[in-house]
Amino acid sequence: MNPQGGIVYILDDEPEMVKALTRLLRARRFEVLGYTSVHDFLEAYRPENNACLVLDVTMPELDGLELQRHLTHEAILIPIIFLSGHGDIPMSVRAIKAGATDFLTKPVDAAVLVASVRAALQVGEARRQAAAETGALKARLAGLTPRQLEVMEHIVAGQLNKQVAFDLATGEQNIKLHRAQIMRKMEVDSLADLVRIAERLGIGK
Repeated sequence: MNPQGGIVYILDDEPEMVKALTRLLRARRFEVLGYTSVHDFLEAYRPENNACLVLDVTMPELDGLELQRHLTHEAILIPIIFLSGHGDIPMSVRAIKAGATDFLTKPVDAAVLVASVRAALQVGEARRQAAAETGALKARLAGLTPRQLEVMEHIVAGQLNKQVAFDLATGEQNIKLHRAQIMRKMEVDSLADLVRIAERLGIGK
């Protein structure tokens, strides 16, 4: 891992801007990859690495907000710092609401950009960890049998064993056995933990 904890992608259609920002951030020990083409950036991007994107709003192929929507649609949750040649409050509000971590105006202050990049990389790492945890939970959930999943849905809805047994037309002892297996497979020790996992995975909604 590089000293600053991730890759900084720079995407701006002005080569001199890319060079200037690259020099600035590399001098602060960031790993930087700069591009002037949306296509080249998309070809180079690797989701397995923690990263952030410093993105010019006015790109000729696809403007910054359109690219942001495209990345979101493709489930690419890279934190984005927008750069704009002029202050545009409505545009900055749209960008932030859509998930951007910052919206800076050119010429950008070096200290402000460095702080923004550090914050964006922290957001990116948090998102990566959350995604990994969700993936692990989904893998555990996949280990349940269809019947166990059905029982789990009733349990996290707050039903007692006897209520679940009645609804599923089976014996209460069977529900107790399923419940124990569910807790073991989902690797939880309490109903509260199971409910939290269910909420995170959208179970019972």
